[in-house]
Amino acid sequence: MNLLARFLLLIWGCLFLAGTAYATQQEELENLRKRIAEMQTEIAKTSEFKSEAADALRASEQAISTSNRKLSLLAAQQKEADDKLKILHIQRQQLDVDLSRQQALLSKLLYQQYLGGKHEYLKLMLDNQDPNQIARDLQYYQYIARNRTNWLKNLRVQLATLNNVRQEIQARSGTLESLLTEQTAQRKILQQDQLEHKQVLSQVSKELLQQRREVTRLQRNENRLANLVTKIAKILAQPKSSTLFRNDNLPDTRFDGQSFAQLKGKLTLPVRGEITNQFGTNRPDSTIAWKGLFVKSSIGQNVKVIAAGRVVFADWLRGFGNLLIVDHGNAYMSLYGNNETLYKQVGDELRGGDTVAAVGNSGGNAESGLYFELRHESKPLDPMKWLAKK
Repeated sequence: MNLLARFLLLIWGCLFLAGTAYATQQEELENLRKRIAEMQTEIAKTSEFKSEAADALRASEQAISTSNRKLSLLAAQQKEADDKLKILHIQRQQLDVDLSRQQALLSKLLYQQYLGGKHEYLKLMLDNQDPNQIARDLQYYQYIARNRTNWLKNLRVQLATLNNVRQEIQARSGTLESLLTEQTAQRKILQQDQLEHKQVLSQVSKELLQQRREVTRLQRNENRLANLVTKIAKILAQPKSSTLFRNDNLPDTRFDGQSFAQLKGKLTLPVRGEITNQFGTNRPDSTIAWKGLFVKSSIGQNVKVIAAGRVVFADWLRGFGNLLIVDHGNAYMSLYGNNETLYKQVGDELRGGDTVAAVGNSGGNAESGLYFELRHESKPLDPMKWLAKK
């Protein structure tokens, strides 16, 4: 397989891997969005259940309030009935006393009537007393007998009424006590229901909070993945730049001892790899022009110095990463940037082809490779014009 075929195969492989990664990321994004939608549905159901639990709790609390109000009313009725019963007991005791006294008087009257009978009236007439006085005495006896009969009748009615009232209050007291017992039991049941509803509501609230946190986390993941997919899509949508030149040769010592100016058209690039830009053209997404070449190469590959010289700079520089600068004399310098490792230090003397660094992607470069510049009197030169023709 020739060099061009291998290169095209490599490009096709890279594009295939990028496309596969993009498809995978798209699938993950869709799955993530489906999961978020499912979680939001679950949150809606949980929120609805929480509302139902809150409604049930409110109903329980209202029922307990109603029950307590009834209990309070029943307690007042119970007290009123007890007070009335106490008054009736006092009345009964008084009536019992009055009844005993009247019964004693009645017994005495009956006894006297038994002893005297109707002879008492004849005695009054035969004693030669005043007829008017006799009439008054007879009327008096009749009055006492008549009123005592009425009094006894009223007393019997009052006793019957008292007994009926006492029985009614006792029955009502028993009914109130039964209702009080039932209401107390019902209040315990409602309180238990209220406790259970509160526990359910607390658990649902915790689940809802956890679900919302999970949705927030998933949404953050979605945003990150969506941004990544967008970036990948932009990369895939960009026109694929073909490699301008591939270097397979490395520098050596063959030109040591010659003036650097005499090496134009003879040099070899410091590392094997593909040149992905043209000198003087703008960098991607920038108005800054390339002042050198970027040779794409794998991390760790040896970087060779293009010609003999001396190291004048070996340090990290923003935008260039680990940077090495070699002075070749007569104001000619070569620059080697984005290295993973610098093997030489300032002051080191170099021969052509010496290994001075290892390829990397330091300095924030997205791809691994070597950034290479040539300068004369600080002005950048097009390295392609200094390379040997194939």
